[in-house]
Formats: sequence, C-alpha cells, structure tokens
Amino acid sequence: MRVKIQIPEYVQKVSRMLSKEGFECYLVGGAVRDIVMGLIPRDYDLATDALPDEMLNIFPKSVSVGAKFGTVMALIQDSQGETMEVEVTTFRSESDYIDGRWPTNVEFVKEIDKDLGRRDFTINAMAVDLGELDLEGDGAEMEVEIYDPYGGIKDIEAKKIRAVGTPLERFKEDGLRAFKACRLASQIGFDIDEETFKAMIECAPVAAQVSMERVRDEFMKMLLKSSKPSIGIELMRKAGLLQLFMPELLEGLGVEQKMFHSDDVYWHNLRTCDVAHDSVKLAALLHDIAKPRTDMGNGHFYGHDAMGAEMTEEILKRMKFPQAEIKRVVLLIKNHMFYYPHIAEEMTEEEKEKIELHQWSDSAVRRFIQRVGIENIDELFKLRLADAQANPKTAFKPEEITLLQQRISAVLQQDMAFKVTDLKIKGEDLVSLGIERGPRVGKILKELLDMVLEDPMLNTKEKLLEKAKKLANI
Repeated sequence: MRVKIQIPEYVQKVSRMLSKEGFECYLVGGAVRDIVMGLIPRDYDLATDALPDEMLNIFPKSVSVGAKFGTVMALIQDSQGETMEVEVTTFRSESDYIDGRWPTNVEFVKEIDKDLGRRDFTINAMAVDLGELDLEGDGAEMEVEIYDPYGGIKDIEAKKIRAVGTPLERFKEDGLRAFKACRLASQIGFDIDEETFKAMIECAPVAAQVSMERVRDEFMKMLLKSSKPSIGIELMRKAGLLQLFMPELLEGLGVEQKMFHSDDVYWHNLRTCDVAHDSVKLAALLHDIAKPRTDMGNGHFYGHDAMGAEMTEEILKRMKFPQAEIKRVVLLIKNHMFYYPHIAEEMTEEEKEKIELHQWSDSAVRRFIQRVGIENIDELFKLRLADAQANPKTAFKPEEITLLQQRISAVLQQDMAFKVTDLKIKGEDLVSLGIERGPRVGKILKELLDMVLEDPMLNTKEKLLEKAKKLANI
C-alpha cells in the first residue's frame, strides 16, 4: 500500500543523520497507524539498526532514556528553532517476561521484521522506510510504501484490533496489552478480534500483575481520548479487567432506578461519563458509585453522595492518583446532588408557592460557594449537566444552572467572606484577647465565618472581636 504523507522536517533530519552514518531508519508504531487511517500523527517514533551508543555519538544533543531497551531521545531543532524530541529505538527482540510486564532478555537485532514481530497489535506493527525516501524539507508531501508484514492494513480496513502472531503469547508477555486493546478499541472505534479477546480473558491473571500506576495511565487515556469511553469500560468488564482495579463500578450492574432513571446504576454512570466534559469525566463515572450500597429498595438512595465521596477517595488512592486530583474529584461527587428550584411560567400558582418555599436565600448561596469553592463551581455545574443529559427521565432543568450562576455572580460582586482568611480578623487578634493558641482559635474563627456567611455586615474587625469575646466567654 502506498500513501502520501508529510513528515516534519525535524523528523527528516534525524533520518538523514542516521542514513549518513550508514544506518537504517524506519517510522514505526502509532504514527504509521494514523497515516494509514488518514490522520495526522501526534508523535513520530523511529526505529533503527544503530546501537544506543552509536546514536548518542550521532546526535550531539540526545539523552539515553532506556539504555536496556535501546531507546534514545534525540533533541532536534525544527525550522522555527524550537527543540523537538524524537524517540529513536534500536531494533530489538524480547523474551522471558516477569511481573506481567518487563522482558528480562532484550536482544538488539539487525532486521526490522524481528522488531515489528515483538509488537502488540498488527495495526501497530507497520513501518515506513525513511532511508529510501527523498526527504525534501518541512511540509513537502511524499508518497511512501507501508511495510506491513503482519496484515495491519487489512485489519484497519476491517476495523479490527488483532494481536501480532499468537494472541496468547502476546498477552502472557505483557499484561498491560489487554488494557491497551480496550483503550484502542474505544479510542478509534474498532472491534477486538475474537481470538485476541479470548486470549485477553485467559490472561487476566497476567494483567493483574501490572502496576496500578500503569493501569491508571491507560485507563485515563481511554477516558480522555475516546468519544465514548463506555465502549472501552464495557470491554474491560467483559475481559475481567475492570474488577482488577475498580470492582465497585460492577456493583451497579442490574441495580434498577425505577423512579427517576432509565438505566441501571452501572450504565447510568457510563453514559454520564460519555457525555461529560473531559475535566469531569472521572467524577462523572464515579458520581453514583455508592447507589448500590445505599439502595432503599423503593427507588431512593439516601446519602449516596456522601458515601460515594468516601468510596471514590478509596478507589483513587488505590489507583495512585495525585492527592490534589483525589481531593477535587471527591469534592465534586460529594456535592453533585444540589438542587436549585426555579419558577417557570407554565407552573400553577400552587406549584409556584411550593417552589418559593424552597428557594435559596443569599446566605444559602454563600454557603454553597464556601462549601464547593469558587474554583470548583464551573466543574460541578458540568458534572450536574452531564448527569442530567445522560438520563432522559430527569426532572432537572438547565435553567437551574443558569439561575444559580446569576445568583452566584451577584453574591460575588459584593465584598464577601467565603473562607476564614477572608475574615477581617486573624488568629493573632484572638490571641490578643487572651484566647490560648491552638485548636480553640481555629474553632472560633470557623464559628465567626459561619456568622458572616449568614450576615456579611458582621465582617468588620470591631464586630468580629465582640462576637469572639462572647464565644470565648471573655
């Protein structure tokens, strides 16, 4: 198969430098897959018969990022003078894998076929020989022959993910490949070949040995790069992978929500994730994670938001997420059940009176801002909208968000205190009254903040000192 491609000038430069020294240079991996699919590659990985030490000599600016595996990062300037990174790896074969991931025997070879034969899927085992091309500079279009010894082009045409060689061997070698198969299928909209999928199921014990950090990274790629992450998540469930890192999600299968939802809890979580903004996809997937454990049997799931926050914290800690991300997602889930009543023109007078009884006061809006944090409010709204969009039976109206946004804007235009540091007095002011340093000072400051949230006019030094005296019985 011949296709027309454009190769960035800085990638061409790497190839020319290798060719000048008598070495082969191939474009490999996902870049070739993208080219065959008519996409613009994000990254350009190269393979060569040059050994790592030889590459370090060829490229004046380069870093050995995986000496054992023959990988060198060449630092090359593009036409704009910007330094670009190009990963170049020596042709190699691998064997004797341990811990479901790492080969203990890596052998550098001279043939591209052996290098492609160690790769995971046929669609990733194609190459373009750059050494044979007349590279004409940045932006020049050229016709290339796709070297495809394992039938990757045919599988792309059939929209199939198929393992290179014997599927069982590929998944026994590297447990992460099963997760990657699900991610790729979800990301590019392919099906997984039947024999390949059977091997994934059989090799689930190997996948269980993969470090949680690696699983987390592959899972998040799937969430953020798929138009419908539910496809990949469901494949992981059927392959026995989901239970290895997020068994709590499986608890929602078959748990009906007859009163307010069309789907069971599992599918509602997945559909919410599908429609959510990237910044809240993880929170969307886990937002109702606690419903199976709070099922009252009558269509109600009291306290599922609070318990869901606790379960989410446990899940994300297990998956080694950064603490800041855990805190953010937990906060969104804990607060996702807010309801902001609004009056619509089509309501009866009786309905309008009921709504008026439940409308938020200014102090309620201030407490909402203080509880959620102004920096998290937009994301909480995105989560709330995704939750509603995924459920055709929802009673939620987008007007709730619009009206609450207007109320929040109005409150923020005033000089308000939403956290202890916004108060007009500090801990030292309380100490000067004779209050002993320590937890007592923090407790009084929090009580003063609660008062100010109810009545912002109290936020003056004089008034707060008077209130502090009463709280401390001074």
